[in-house]
Amino acid sequence: MVQIITNLIGIFKPRVTRCAEEGRQSFKDLDTVAIVGSPNVGKSVIFNALTGRYVTVSNYPGTTVEVSRGRGRFDGKDYGIIDTPGAYSLFSITEEERVARSIFLEERPKVVVQVVDAKNLERMLPFTFQLIEAGLPLILNLNIMDEAEKLGLSIDVGKLQQQLGIPIVETIATKGKNIDELRRRIASYSPKNLKSNIVSYDKDIEKALEKIESHLTFEYRLSKRSIALLLLLGDQELIEVVSAEEKDNYRKIQKVVDKTRGKYSHPLNYVITVERQKVASEFCDRVISLGKIQKAGFREKLSQLTMNPWTGFPLFLLIIFGFYEFVGVFGAQTSVDFLEETVFGEYINPFVTRWVCSIIPWQVLQELFVYDYGIITLGVRYAVAIILPIVATFFIAFSIIEDTGYLPRLAMLIDRAFKKIGLNGRAVIPIVLGFGCDTMATMVTRTLETKRERIIASILLALAVPCSAQLGVILALLAGNAKALWIWIAVMSFIFIFIGYLASKVMPGEKPLFYMEVPPLRWPKLSNIFTKTYTRVEWYFKEIFPLFILASIFIWLGKITGLFEVIVRLLEHPVQWIGLPKESAVAFLFGFFRRDFGAAGLYDLKNTGILTGVPLVVSVVTLALFLPCIAQFSMNIKERGLKTALLMAGFIFPFAFLVGGLLNLILVGLGVSL
Repeated sequence: MVQIITNLIGIFKPRVTRCAEEGRQSFKDLDTVAIVGSPNVGKSVIFNALTGRYVTVSNYPGTTVEVSRGRGRFDGKDYGIIDTPGAYSLFSITEEERVARSIFLEERPKVVVQVVDAKNLERMLPFTFQLIEAGLPLILNLNIMDEAEKLGLSIDVGKLQQQLGIPIVETIATKGKNIDELRRRIASYSPKNLKSNIVSYDKDIEKALEKIESHLTFEYRLSKRSIALLLLLGDQELIEVVSAEEKDNYRKIQKVVDKTRGKYSHPLNYVITVERQKVASEFCDRVISLGKIQKAGFREKLSQLTMNPWTGFPLFLLIIFGFYEFVGVFGAQTSVDFLEETVFGEYINPFVTRWVCSIIPWQVLQELFVYDYGIITLGVRYAVAIILPIVATFFIAFSIIEDTGYLPRLAMLIDRAFKKIGLNGRAVIPIVLGFGCDTMATMVTRTLETKRERIIASILLALAVPCSAQLGVILALLAGNAKALWIWIAVMSFIFIFIGYLASKVMPGEKPLFYMEVPPLRWPKLSNIFTKTYTRVEWYFKEIFPLFILASIFIWLGKITGLFEVIVRLLEHPVQWIGLPKESAVAFLFGFFRRDFGAAGLYDLKNTGILTGVPLVVSVVTLALFLPCIAQFSMNIKERGLKTALLMAGFIFPFAFLVGGLLNLILVGLGVSL
C-alpha cells in the first residue's frame, strides 16, 4: 500500500514540476512581466486582461497559489506574463510570499506591475517602498478606482508619481478601463533614474545597512540594501542564500545584525514596519484629498450586514439553506436519481453488460468492466451518475458565492470563533474549499501563516470536513429524515470544534493573527460563473474521474487475488462493533480510495434495505470521520510530510470508530427511533 501511495504521489508531483518547467521554457526568449500585489486587489483580472487567457478570478485570497503564465502582445512585441500569488511583503512569511519573491530572484522580470486597491493605498504603499528598495523595474497600478471614488477619495497621481519616481496607471480592471494605457506603459517602460529608496530609517539601522552592504560581495538579483534589510529582519531563506555565498563575510554580517537587534526593545520587523507605515501616511496626506462621499448603496449596506454578527450569522444560515436546496436536493437527489436509476439503471448498465459478455468469454475479465465492481457499472456509474451532478451543482453554487466577494466577509465574521481552535478567519478559505474538494483544500492550507495553523487545518479537513461529493451522497442518504440529519450535523460540528480546540492546546505556537483585504461586494457575473464551473468540471474529469477507474481496478485486483476479501473481513470486526451490518465493511474500504465511493456504497445498502434507522446514522457519521481518501492522503504527504500524514491517519482511523461506537450506544440507550 505504501508503494501504491508513493506511486500516486509520483503521478501528481512530477506533473506539476514538468508543467512549471515547460512553462518557463516556452517564455525563455520573451521579456517577462510579473504581476504582484496583495490578495483581492484584482491581479488575476489584470492578468486575464493582458493575456486573454482565463485563470479562475476569485474574490478571496489564495486562488493563485501556484504561478500562472500567459502571453501578451503590446505594441507588436510578445511578453511573458506571470500572475504571482498574493503577497504583503518581500519578508516572506507565507508560502504565497515565498513563491512571489522567487519570481524576482529567479526570473528577472523586465517589468513588475504592482496592483493595489486604490481605496487602501496607505496600507499598500509599504510594499511599494520595498519593491523600490529592491531595485525592481516597477509600475504601480492603482486598481478599483471606482470604489475609491465612491468613498470620495481623489488621488493626485502626478504628485504621487513624482514622489515615488515610478510610472503609475489608474484602472478599473473589472470594466476594462485603462487597460490599454497599462499595456502602453509596459511596452514603453525604461528603467531610468530609478530611486534607490524611499524610506530612511533611524541612524542605527542606516549604519547597520551600510555595514552589511559593504560585506555583500556576491551579485544578487535584489539590491544590496534590500538584501541587508531582509537579513536584519531575520529572513531564513535569505540567510541560507547569503551564508552560502558570503562564507568569508557572513560572520561579520551576523555580528552587525546581532548588535543592531540588541539596541531595540522591539523586534526590528516592528521598528522597520512602523517607519514604512509612517512614510506611507505622509505620502497619502500629500496626494489624497477627501471629497463628497457617495451615499451608501444596497451593496455597501449588504456588505456591512454580512460582517455584523447580529445579521451576519442569520445571512450565513440563509445562504447555507439555499446551498443545501440547490446542491443537496436538486443535485444530490433529483439529478442523481434520474441519472443513476433511469439513465444507468435502465439503459447504460444493461446494454454494456450484454455487450461485454458477448465479446469477452472469461468471467474474470467480464468482472473488470461490468457486474458489481466493474469499471463501467461501478466506477463510471459512481463518477457520472452519483458524483458528477453533486460536484457540478456545488461548483455552480460556490462560483456564485466566491464571485460576489462573500468569502472574505465570512472570514471576518468567523475569525473570533476560529481563534478558539487555533486558527484565524483566513482559515475559512481552505475549510470552505474542503466542502468542494479536501485534496485541493489541503493544498490551499499553505496560504496560512504558521506551520501550526497549517497542521490544525489539515487535521480538520481530513477528519471533519466532508467533500462535496461525499456530502451530497450523505445528504441524499439522510434526505427525508430531519432528525437523522440534525444528529449528523451536531456530531460533526462538535467533533470539528472539539478536535480543533484540543489540537490548539496540544500543539505549541503563537496565537494566530488575522489580516485580510476585503474586496468590494459585487453582483456575480454569469460569464465568470460559467467559466469557473466549466474549468472545475474539466478538472474533475481530468484529475478525479481517472481515480474512480483506478479504484475499480484496485478493487477488481483485490477481489481476484483474495486481498479484497481479507481486508473486508478485517473491517467487519470494527464495523459490527459499532452496530453496523457486516456488509457495510465494503463501503469503508471503498472510502479509502474515494470518500464519495464509500458514501455511494452506503447509498446502495440503504436502497436494498440493509442499512436503516440508527445504524444508518452511525455509518454516515463514522464514514464522514473515516480516513481521508488516497488522493487527500497523498496531498497530506506532499504538504505536511510522510510522518505527519501517517500520524494523522493513525489517529483518525480508531477515532472514527470510537465516535461511531459511542454514538450507537447513546442512540440505542436513549431509545431514539429514526
